[in-house]
Amino acid sequence: MGRRRRQRRSAVGRCQRSAEAMTVGFIGLGDQGAPMARAIADKGFDLYVWARRPDSYRALDGSPHTVADSPADLAAHAEIIALCLRDDADIWALLDDQGLLAALRPGTVVVNHGTGDPQENQRLAEHVATAGASFLDAPVSGGRPGAEARMLTTFVGGDPVSYARLEPIAAGFSRTVRLLGPVGSGQTVKLINNALNFANLKNATDAIAIAQALRIDLSVLGEVLATSTGNSASLQYALAMHNQPAPEHLGTLMRKDLEHFAEAVARNGVDVTSLYQRARQGIDSALAAGQAHV
Repeated sequence: MGRRRRQRRSAVGRCQRSAEAMTVGFIGLGDQGAPMARAIADKGFDLYVWARRPDSYRALDGSPHTVADSPADLAAHAEIIALCLRDDADIWALLDDQGLLAALRPGTVVVNHGTGDPQENQRLAEHVATAGASFLDAPVSGGRPGAEARMLTTFVGGDPVSYARLEPIAAGFSRTVRLLGPVGSGQTVKLINNALNFANLKNATDAIAIAQALRIDLSVLGEVLATSTGNSASLQYALAMHNQPAPEHLGTLMRKDLEHFAEAVARNGVDVTSLYQRARQGIDSALAAGQAHV
């Protein structure tokens, strides 16, 4: 017998939940996923979660949710299943090796909030369709700070009907939610965003190094540039995180995203050499200075 499901529904959560609120399943309670799941629960949706490590559920303390016994148990209850995992391979494993696909109910919407390869997401959509379910690629930008502030940007690829079901859920943790085209479009735009961010980090780290060499106060620099033409989100983040060590796994994720970008664009015959090189330099510079961010 599976682990008994733990109910953590507060009176506040019950009052907030509307009669038409959907049941949402969420898998991937990491740095970014956990605050996204909290936002879904706090918005009044009926939230089911599953994680490999029991400690992961602590991130949802204070937010109403139900712990599923397994991915299949989660799929048996959820109308929409949101996945916030490291890469596409994790989704394949969840679908095929851990029984999620077999347990999907017809009409379920599976949403990939992680960053991956556009073409691979199209294959995932075809695979999910064999269970009578639909698939959206909906990567997010803003990192943990954006998720905590509920100010992420969500880039969505898929059919309009499935998007309409996701939009009110994603609005709970996003400042901007947009449908960009068919499956794969969300990943494509997110990868362009990441490549641009990585390239901007090179400019930001160079500017910070110059300012330090000239003995300019970095806090004052950030304040005046925030309202100047040289400002960027990458610069402000780099200034805020200056000399703070980046998490060990972040470099791997950043380089993974950059390679996905290069491969996806190259398949369409577009030369990305210049942006790719600047982005690689930006990743290396930011990691060395402790200013990495995606």
